[in-house]
Amino acid sequence: MVKHVILWKLKDDVADKNAVKAGIKAGLEGLKGIVPGLTEIIVRTEGLASSNADVMLDSTLESEEALKGYAVHPAHVKVANEKVRPFTQTRLCLDYLVG
Repeated sequence: MVKHVILWKLKDDVADKNAVKAGIKAGLEGLKGIVPGLTEIIVRTEGLASSNADVMLDSTLESEEALKGYAVHPAHVKVANEKVRPFTQTRLCLDYLVG
């Protein structure tokens, strides 16, 4: 199993951050059952005041090959291009093996 964890900081000029976060959450969580090898996907948008990121993706995939497939899957690319990339300024990623 592979964990794929992303943290994003939204752009400062995003007018309605709550709406953008809701769109990211719905779009990414909607990929479960569509992307082969994606076994779990959770998006967190309500961090504590001590947080310096706005959105966190915590996903689990069956293998490194599944992660590579996820990255280029058309449904994922569409969500990334329409819901995530236009509104984010910073992206940090940590992928690691589990078990």
